[in-house]
Amino acid sequence: MNRTGIEAALNDLLFNHDITLEEAADRHFTPDYRQRTDGEWADRTEFLDHINHLRGIVADGRVEVHEELYDSGKYADRHTCHITKTDGTTVTMEVYVFADLAPDGHFNRIEETTLMLKGSDADRNIGSAR
Repeated sequence: MNRTGIEAALNDLLFNHDITLEEAADRHFTPDYRQRTDGEWADRTEFLDHINHLRGIVADGRVEVHEELYDSGKYADRHTCHITKTDGTTVTMEVYVFADLAPDGHFNRIEETTLMLKGSDADRNIGSAR
């Protein structure tokens, strides 16, 4: 099993413009993927619509993983996203993730909570799945 992780997934989704959004999603997420961010559920289509929006406003960034745990089909991590938007402003968010992995190592479900460390109130939707 080739397991994915949040750093690889977010790098492909947000920062790797050499591949399509669908290719990035297929590398890391199951077809029936679901995500809950700060209490709001999104299916794979809703999640990818949000990521597509972010690809339009995110110029650059990096993911800093602080802790990461794999236990069979379970995954957990704490990471910080450092984002530079196309308008030059920056956003920093700390994220706590609990996830289920499919047998092939792709994310099947993620539940996460975000904490805005730097950015405006309007930037809070960067962490939201919708």
